[in-house]
Amino acid sequence: MKTYLYFLCFLIVISCTKQESELKLEKGISFELAQYRKQQIADVVYSLDFKIPKERDKVIASKLSLNFTINDLINDVFLDFNEAASKLKSLKVNGVTSAINHQKEHLIIDKKLLRLAKNSIEILFDAGENSLNRNEEFLYTLLVPDRASTLFPCFDQPDIKAIYNLKITAPKDWKVLAAGFEESNLEVDGFIEHTFTSSDLMTTYLFSFVAGKFTEETKNPGAFDMRFLYRENNKEKISESVDEVFNIHQQSINFLEEYTQVKFPFQKMDFAAIPPFQYGGMEHVGAIQYRQSSLFLDKNATLNSKLRRAKLIAHETSHMWFGDLVTMKWFNDVWMKEVFANFMADKIMNPVFTDVNHELNFMMSHYPSAYSEDRTKGTNAIRQYLGNLKNAGSLYGRIIYNKAPIMMRQLEYLLGEEAFKEGIQEYIKTYANSNADWNELVAILDEKSEGDIKKWSDVWVNSSGRAIFYEEVELNEKGNVTKFIIHQKAEDGSDKVWTQSFKIKLIDKRGYEKIINIKNMGKSFDITPAVKDFKPGLVLYNTNGFGYGVFPIYKKEIGTYKVVKDAVSRGSQFINLYENMLIGEVTPLEMYQIYLDAIQVEKNELIISYLSGRIQTIFWSFLTEEQQQDVQNKTEHQIYKLLEKELPKNIKKTLFKLYQEIAISEEGKENLYEIWQENKRIKNVLLNEDDFTSLAIKLAIFKHPKSSDILDQQQAKITNNDRLERFNWLMPSLSDNENVRDDFMRSLLQKENREKESWVEAALRNIHHPLRQKAGTKYLNSILNALEEVQLTGDIFFPKGWLSNSIGQYSSREANDILNQFLVENPDYNPILLKKLLQTTDNLTRAQNIKK
Repeated sequence: MKTYLYFLCFLIVISCTKQESELKLEKGISFELAQYRKQQIADVVYSLDFKIPKERDKVIASKLSLNFTINDLINDVFLDFNEAASKLKSLKVNGVTSAINHQKEHLIIDKKLLRLAKNSIEILFDAGENSLNRNEEFLYTLLVPDRASTLFPCFDQPDIKAIYNLKITAPKDWKVLAAGFEESNLEVDGFIEHTFTSSDLMTTYLFSFVAGKFTEETKNPGAFDMRFLYRENNKEKISESVDEVFNIHQQSINFLEEYTQVKFPFQKMDFAAIPPFQYGGMEHVGAIQYRQSSLFLDKNATLNSKLRRAKLIAHETSHMWFGDLVTMKWFNDVWMKEVFANFMADKIMNPVFTDVNHELNFMMSHYPSAYSEDRTKGTNAIRQYLGNLKNAGSLYGRIIYNKAPIMMRQLEYLLGEEAFKEGIQEYIKTYANSNADWNELVAILDEKSEGDIKKWSDVWVNSSGRAIFYEEVELNEKGNVTKFIIHQKAEDGSDKVWTQSFKIKLIDKRGYEKIINIKNMGKSFDITPAVKDFKPGLVLYNTNGFGYGVFPIYKKEIGTYKVVKDAVSRGSQFINLYENMLIGEVTPLEMYQIYLDAIQVEKNELIISYLSGRIQTIFWSFLTEEQQQDVQNKTEHQIYKLLEKELPKNIKKTLFKLYQEIAISEEGKENLYEIWQENKRIKNVLLNEDDFTSLAIKLAIFKHPKSSDILDQQQAKITNNDRLERFNWLMPSLSDNENVRDDFMRSLLQKENREKESWVEAALRNIHHPLRQKAGTKYLNSILNALEEVQLTGDIFFPKGWLSNSIGQYSSREANDILNQFLVENPDYNPILLKKLLQTTDNLTRAQNIKK
């Protein structure tokens, strides 16, 4: 028996060795390669030296000294370098010059030159350009999720953390920001050599630097000095924003240190505001990057705008603990860092904005956005499969950012706030400066729960979709309830059940109310004992905005939603009503009128913002042309009358933005023109340069007879060079000459013309505005055919942005036919991109039935 066991073990070892020795290299970073390297490589230190020339078109000569420990030499060492082999100039391995072997986006280091101990590699190379985001006066790196390997050779996976030593030589009038403190600077021939202290331990996607002509401010808002780089030159915005930006960072740190019981985990936290930044922000260790327009607001900014800014800062600060200190093992758990960042940001807002209804804000921020993807045929689970890191960018979306916080709030309620908080603290302390996956967090939380958290998460986290709730009600001859059971079924027809909690309110004809707390509902929940002999004329579902799914409506009563006193309940009814419209329970015209009536009397800015967005969507996507003509003038006049009333300036600014989107009559266009010229002023609506630019753009799209002059005059008024550059770039997309727009649209099909992705998305919105879609439909085939290249060459949010700002704006039969033809011709289309396509065209496909 013993001999047999030895033989069996021998076979297993041989089998494993054979399997490891047959590690096959493929483009990107496969899960298999990442797993192998995690046990092969340790103690990584990157020493990087970048020499940035004054001229944007010249290469950045670079040097990498890489030190690491090898634990096995079954295979060669594979460094990731997703750039042309010609950029690699020389290679030394442990002091020995070696031939460069670059295959399938990897630099292969021959194991014969390596040893089972410490090793050093030196590489001279030209930095990859794909993620350098070079502009005439500045550049910045953005390396998430797998873009570090497009900049320098590295082990580009989240569970190989490393120390970074950085030296950057840049023009002497440039400032440089990186993960470490600046240790020294030396001027040589018009350049300064900046040397930084060793960074904290971090993964490759968090490595970053910013260099360029920036204004710099350093302040200590409480914890330590923070350094802020920006290019904004509007004095009012600077005065209104800079101190607030520092203070919100500090308030976020204070909250997170108390909540996690872990002090701020890195040596510093500086940040830079970048005009064309692709995202709202990115949580680089020691050097957070933000889109400049997200941080700089003027004194007339709406409450919504201030909340968005504060939540963005709180989100990125939360990442210092959730994502940076504790990092996911593999990018299939990227959602974990995002859900905690959003979840904590919502908590941080409570003490920052004491006059805001935070339950309402949570609901309005997350539920409509989550539903917009989860209701579609392209929906996905919160936690998704990822076989290769090159596909990691496609995992990002509203399910991660918005459904996951809803799930986490349900989980917190299931466990109890204190048990949940203790679990998170244990998670942070256990995996600090390391990596963890969802199962490891579930194991911690399971210990603190009487329920089965793993089983619960299988539906909420590992599967997609949402619940449809329905009633089973029986009444006696007097109209009293004898049976009232609430059921749920999965919208996709599966047998999934989302265990969740929410409240309902029953109201009889006398106005008497019964509030029922539905706690941990499974497939059904019987409320008969609580409402027996009650005569409900109306049931308001999800009055606390806690439940996730589509709830029943009492169609005869939906006009009364506008007078529901509690703001959370009122907002919840409006959200649920829209979801019911999309599944055919209410017509778009009915919905439109209810929302238009509601916005006349609504006093809450968050709800007004939601109603405004839905009015626009219904008008442009779900009303027929005849219905649009019938309601347009009425809508325009009603909104303008509201603007003439005595209302708070925040609400007026939101209403003005709605007016700007729908004032397409001759009278409306002339009103907008007079406002743009400043011949007409609306009391308490104070417009800044960006607002006037936006007005000029709308007037061009609405075909105002003086649109060409308007654009020229607005161009002359723009005082910030970065904003002027953007406006000039967008000008062809605004042209009233269809040939000019044709040429511009064709230019966007070339990757070199898509570098500034936020600009491209704005241009697509202009070209494919509903008023221009008769001319724009001819571009849709090209847009769809370019999607795979867009995904390969763009950043993580760009493929969806490419679609949502083009075909995603359409509702016509012609556009739907083009979409369906594309799907027929591409039966084996990339499944990840197919999901994005189905998500962004959901309104288009629904419109075909809804408009009938």
